[in-house]
Amino acid sequence: MTMIFGIPLQAFLGQLLIGLINGSFYALLSLGLAVIFGLLRVINFAHGVQYMLGAFAAMLMLQYFSINYWFALILAPLVVGLFGAVVERFLLSRLYKLDHLYGLLFTFGLALTLEGTFRYFYGSSGQPYAVPPQLAGGTNLGFMFLPIYRGWVVVISLAACIGTWLLIEKTKLGSYLRAATENPVLVQAFGVNVPMLLTLTYALGAGLAAFAGVLAAPIYQVSPLMGSNIIIVVFAVVVVGGMGSIMGAILTGYMLGIAEGLTKVFYPEASNIVIFVIMAIVLLLRPAGLFGRDA
Repeated sequence: MTMIFGIPLQAFLGQLLIGLINGSFYALLSLGLAVIFGLLRVINFAHGVQYMLGAFAAMLMLQYFSINYWFALILAPLVVGLFGAVVERFLLSRLYKLDHLYGLLFTFGLALTLEGTFRYFYGSSGQPYAVPPQLAGGTNLGFMFLPIYRGWVVVISLAACIGTWLLIEKTKLGSYLRAATENPVLVQAFGVNVPMLLTLTYALGAGLAAFAGVLAAPIYQVSPLMGSNIIIVVFAVVVVGGMGSIMGAILTGYMLGIAEGLTKVFYPEASNIVIFVIMAIVLLLRPAGLFGRDA
């Protein structure tokens, strides 16, 4: 049997795959957080709930409207993104001129309210959401057995991350968004609707969280607590990558997911804290994060 550092190759690669899957969710969620913070300067504590709303939206669409996974993968982010747009336009936008702490407190309160509402109607236990038939089963790679759905999650998450980065960094809309955060008065003088841009930015971040929620639904059970269980880790990922850094959020999400997975192989007792240990070390050596810009 092939061994790596005294560990069977199959066990090593299996944990590497788990780390890559977790990293896909970390990357998607931290990307949404980074987009919102980088462009709106809002620490969106409701991001975990928006992730949960995406999973619930997919499940409820299937239960009540027979909308399958593939349509839910498109519709659920749109629904949650629209909800996010309404929240930003009528509530969050009133706090922009105040201290950033007010935005954090508002989104934290919103998260508690929505989570409590779903716990009241659905309880704390999770509910299943089936893997789509086209992605059921797995394939034998020779050195390991790869579940097809988990491979799909890695590929589509990476595609979504790269697509979002290209949208923000390489398009005219992205340049407007970045300029609006630096000098909104000047941008508005050129006829650009800055408030609409900010609303679209928050909706994009919420939609990314919901997209991750739909992807997670067949792997983890759909539960009101699924967002609160992951959001603290995602905040750590964003801090390590650098607050507001789009590419930093993507790369750090995958790197820390893999680091967490490999820690389960070599030192399982530390797997739950390794990301926070890395965060502490990075903050000591580089307070702005690995890819952040020093103020």
